[in-house]
Amino acid sequence: MNAERSQLYYACVFLHVSFQAIQHSVACSSSRDDTPCWLDAQTMSLLLRELQLCRRQAGPLKEVYPALDTAFYHCGLLMAQCPAAINRPLCQHHLEAIIAPLKEATAQLSGKVNQASESSDLSPGKRFRRWLGW
Repeated sequence: MNAERSQLYYACVFLHVSFQAIQHSVACSSSRDDTPCWLDAQTMSLLLRELQLCRRQAGPLKEVYPALDTAFYHCGLLMAQCPAAINRPLCQHHLEAIIAPLKEATAQLSGKVNQASESSDLSPGKRFRRWLGW
């Protein structure tokens, strides 16, 4: 693994773990499901900038760029509605939509393409339907 790819791999791992921690924090909240979800906007902005940087760095890597682009898109959607504009289940849904492509990108960068290939072999429409649960 060359230096740029290695740096991108560790940045993706950092983002994956960070978003999982946020998701866990939201899931463990004692608030009811119908209450607004309050995320730390500064932390989310930091992660969005890091995700944008990763997406730019992954430009030449055709196998990784689509996953990072998807994660960036969903993070932007989440940021557009935060804080407190969505309920906890919808917030968790957005977080999962960020985490799944980050996991795929990490697997691609590490060379473990077999684990990520089941979702990357699908057309974008099929991946979207799977994300929606259809």
